Amino acid sequence: MTQVVQLFVTCLIDTLQPQIGEAVVRVLERAGVRAAFPKDQTCCGQPAFNAGMREDSRKMAQHTIEVFEKTSGPVIIPSGSCAAMIRHGYAELFANDPRWLPRAQALAQRTFEFTEFLVDELGVTDLGAHFPGEITYHPSCHLLRGIGVDHQPRALLAHVRGAELYELPHGEECCGFGGVFSVEHPEISAEMLHRKIKHIENSGAETVVTCDTGCLLHINGGLHRQGKNPIVKHIAEVLDQAQHQTKNAQ
Repeated sequence: MTQVVQLFVTCLIDTLQPQIGEAVVRVLERAGVRAAFPKDQTCCGQPAFNAGMREDSRKMAQHTIEVFEKTSGPVIIPSGSCAAMIRHGYAELFANDPRWLPRAQALAQRTFEFTEFLVDELGVTDLGAHFPGEITYHPSCHLLRGIGVDHQPRALLAHVRGAELYELPHGEECCGFGGVFSVEHPEISAEMLHRKIKHIENSGAETVVTCDTGCLLHINGGLHRQGKNPIVKHIAEVLDQAQHQTKNAQ
């Protein structure tokens, strides 16, 4: 029987980059699982949480918990930041709530970031992807430091046919997005983004791959404002590319 997982698609993907969500579904299917999509899902509550609006964040977190309690199987999130929020932020939100804390912990235990699930749970690193060219990997902050996911996306990218993986100089430095950080501290955010773009250019790569849509939008936006081509892609978009698709595109 085919395993069924629950896709938590995230606000940014659902609203601004729906093609990433579609790529996630196709990659999961290629890995042998079927993705279900609970239609009542909304925001995980992280923006409000980061802005200090804890009561608003709790309401969104409670809704998310209730939605996914009606489902079974792993919850897959193509975002390190949202995965970190459900795993760690919810525990903080409900630390003194004996009713909601166990429910938050139960959801956290079945929540996985997209690449983490593929590599650690399914044991998959080679999806037959074909993406020719030089690529580099940008490790997003919440993914790397928040939930400790680093080797998983690298293992997947190492098996992409036609791709030459370059190391990103100072790759662990933040791109400056940080959710509400980029709004509350725009000057600092802009300088961090400027440095990140310089490092990307110094890498010599044609394409930057990341696992978080916030970083993708932030870096591509900075490149666009400098009159340069947006070159950042979500890892699901890269893994979704098969050899016949590349040939057809040419």
